[in-house]
Amino acid sequence: MQLRFDAIDAHLTKSLASLYVITSDEHLLALETADKIRRAAKAQGFLEREILTVERSFKWGALLAANQSQSLFGDKKLIDLRIPTGKPGKDGGAALQEYAGNLSPDNLTLITLPKLDWATQKAAWVTSLQQAAVYIEIPLVERAQLPNWISLRLSMQGQNTDRQSLDFIADRVEGNLLAAHQEIQKLALLHPPGKLSFEQIHDAVLNVARYDVFKLNEAMLAGNVSRLVRMLEGLKGEGEALPLVLWAVAEELRTLLKLKSGMSQGKSLGMLLKEYRIWGPREKLMEPALRRVSLATLEAALQEAAQVDKMVKGLRAKAFAGDAWDALLQLGLRVARG
Repeated sequence: MQLRFDAIDAHLTKSLASLYVITSDEHLLALETADKIRRAAKAQGFLEREILTVERSFKWGALLAANQSQSLFGDKKLIDLRIPTGKPGKDGGAALQEYAGNLSPDNLTLITLPKLDWATQKAAWVTSLQQAAVYIEIPLVERAQLPNWISLRLSMQGQNTDRQSLDFIADRVEGNLLAAHQEIQKLALLHPPGKLSFEQIHDAVLNVARYDVFKLNEAMLAGNVSRLVRMLEGLKGEGEALPLVLWAVAEELRTLLKLKSGMSQGKSLGMLLKEYRIWGPREKLMEPALRRVSLATLEAALQEAAQVDKMVKGLRAKAFAGDAWDALLQLGLRVARG
């Protein structure tokens, strides 16, 4: 059965299932959810715990053996299987299918995976797990959701603040939910319950952002100029490779150009989004971006990206050299502003 991760507390007050699967790239929420399951299992008598991590040399027979072996002290056992890559391979897939079909009543199994890509989600072993397990898929907390998430976490420790302060924290921890959690906990140590002022938060919260190249495109598509500037400066400051950043931006421009060209030929945006396999949060950003940016602007932007690429490679004449990071910023602003 599928279970929303925010329903896990109510679920764990009842009798536990034999198999739980957590899949997510949101490491903090995945860890918290797994910890809740482990605590509930311990409270219900699963006192022995066996941890198995799937690495290159992992033997899948170890999983089947763990499920069949009895505890030395007769305790019920928690089998904690971790698959960091989300790719068990052919042997692993077969072993997981067999395992899901032969669950032991004396064991509780917890399997943790990263977010699975579209192709992997269709694999037979995933289907077997979904049918046999309480399957918990935890979505990413997107930037637009982050202030509300921070507000909820503050309320859990008896604190609150205004929207300006929430946005300030969100800006400082861009792309780093674990860092946000640490900063919120720090505020609980520094200040008593109640309303926190902007000054208190400003003085306490560090700039712990870890900027993501591919989140830069979200800011560009959304037309969020201030976030675009901040993220590009952050990527530059963190020493991110400029060719990688330029590639990501150029790929987004090519996608926008394909969509815009298709729409100019009378194709529906919905059909084009399916054709180019664009879904999730990115899908929602495409329509407003395409309304804002003209076909001519996108064609010019792609030509400009080629010039920035020459700057990065040192192929432009000195008279036209300039700073490639600044040129990339101007390219992003062209699309963000429309």
